[in-house]
Amino acid sequence: MVIAANPNFRTDAFIDGTFRPALSGERFATENPATGQKLADIAAGEAADIDLAVTAARRAFADGRWSRRSPAERKAVVLRLADLIEANAEELAMLDSLEAGKPITDCREADLPETIKAFRWYAEAADKLYDSIAPTGHDALGMIFREPIGVVGAVLPWNFPIMMAAWKVAPALTAGNSVIVKPAELTSLSTLRLAELAAEAGVPDGVFNVVPGLGETAGQALGRHPDVDMVSFTGSTEVGRMFLRYSSESNLKEIVLECGGKSPQVVMADARDLDLVADNIVLAGFANMGENCTCGSRLIVHRSVRDDLLERIVAKTADWTVGDPQDPETKIGPMIEAPHLDKVLGYIASGREEGARVVVGGERAMPDSGGYFVEPTVFDGVDNSMKIAREEIFGPVISTIAFDSEDEGLAIANATNYGLHAAVYTNDLVTAVRAARTLRAGTVSVNAYSEGDITTPFGGFKESGFGGRDKGLEAFDQYTEKKTVWISVKP
Repeated sequence: MVIAANPNFRTDAFIDGTFRPALSGERFATENPATGQKLADIAAGEAADIDLAVTAARRAFADGRWSRRSPAERKAVVLRLADLIEANAEELAMLDSLEAGKPITDCREADLPETIKAFRWYAEAADKLYDSIAPTGHDALGMIFREPIGVVGAVLPWNFPIMMAAWKVAPALTAGNSVIVKPAELTSLSTLRLAELAAEAGVPDGVFNVVPGLGETAGQALGRHPDVDMVSFTGSTEVGRMFLRYSSESNLKEIVLECGGKSPQVVMADARDLDLVADNIVLAGFANMGENCTCGSRLIVHRSVRDDLLERIVAKTADWTVGDPQDPETKIGPMIEAPHLDKVLGYIASGREEGARVVVGGERAMPDSGGYFVEPTVFDGVDNSMKIAREEIFGPVISTIAFDSEDEGLAIANATNYGLHAAVYTNDLVTAVRAARTLRAGTVSVNAYSEGDITTPFGGFKESGFGGRDKGLEAFDQYTEKKTVWISVKP
């Protein structure tokens, strides 16, 4: 395996401009999933640490050291932060590759460029969001202001550590809020380094805080804290439900959820370029090891093209190299941890038991490495009632389901509790528009696997989440409040 030189890990919480250990002194281990070996011991923040961060964030918000700066001033600082991320991109890419098992090429060529773009895009939007005047009569002036919501909690997933931090922190900071980030306990390193860079860029003390810790301690404390104004959460639907409960049992803080998915990829009979379709199918199913909420895990394909398409998919799967994530040639790294490897292998076993046929993959890979690798896997003969078709696997597993008519295919696609992403492949414009309108998902891509870009809002329908959107100008809606000021001008 390629051996990466370890950087100087930041392992303490970052609160009020200072790295500090957890008040309890407790720490938890984070490991390299490619080897199963420990990388570092991270400060295990708990309720007391969250309270310390919230107090600092509230104080910073109230005294206006950031919230009352002009949009142009905040813009300049966030742009400096984007420049610092770019200057340290190789280190940040290595941190995510080491801790999350992500292929280093993906981190270098996708995650870090998208992270930098997010900070720059939101910074540039800072002085381009206008308040408004209501169309009142001459005896009153109605003004509508957009104001920062206050103290924001951001709870991150482990699959895209630095990029998910950017999706939440960039608009929240730009809008003038104070932010407390709770990174996933499996992937804290890049977010802690980001906090250090934010301080270097000029973000004032108390405005950007990072408290690592376990979900049941630090995460719950953030969700229940009475002085947190909103929490933006990305993660499983199960944990999303917990944050709704935390809010209802505390101060009714706003909760924005981006949760799980079981994304359909619908291939119509008239999809002509099956090589292009196959390229997108394997990308959707195997990118980031399938550890992606928009993973295109359900291939719903017209029976007339199924065999031809599957043959191409099997051939292209051979190009998805499983290996050391620090090797630039690797396309599929390990599962995030041993329990998750067992979960994914359990789903593969379930598919076999329920009668589906493995056409490629289906086994653990590189067992002698000590890491948590699994082969990219494609099933055929799947029924939509099977467990592998219903539940989110979060691994490189594609389930193939055949259909005979457009209506049947779209009905199968919508027969899920989730609604985050969907794709349709067709050469007919009318079919594409009809399918895109029929599919119940927050993002629908046509003849491609895509989540859009930073300009387009991202979020789900049904159990994939609600309450707001990441990305796009719409992201500002979750981090701001509208205030009406009504002034009587009667003589």
